[in-house]
Amino acid sequence: MQRREARTKALQALFAVDVGRMMPEQALEEVLAEGELAPGAEDFARDLVFGTIKAREEVDAIISKYAIGWRLERLAAVDRNILRMALYEMKHHPETPVSVIINEAIELAKTFNNEEAGKFVNGLLDSARKELGR
Repeated sequence: MQRREARTKALQALFAVDVGRMMPEQALEEVLAEGELAPGAEDFARDLVFGTIKAREEVDAIISKYAIGWRLERLAAVDRNILRMALYEMKHHPETPVSVIINEAIELAKTFNNEEAGKFVNGLLDSARKELGR
């Protein structure tokens, strides 16, 4: 459950950076201040935020490839950031089963957007998973 909370906090920070144009460190500190995470979970959230930002060009290219008929900037901001974070985790955290990463992304999409967003996230990540060999 700690990793789920870490992913939620990381998503909130990534959203604040993307939409609110906040500096990543400030965004992360603000969302972490809202509730405590275990030290390992906080480190994981930090890695997700800064790793996703660093890999943004790479993961945006993957999203653009599989979001048929959608320009990246037209995707819902929350979905865009869920996809970025999940693709970063798929590429850079091979110790985490890809099914867990996809399921967590789907749940985030359903929580912060709606059921249809969960289906969209699932389809895109499943297609990308095959390309990434996971």
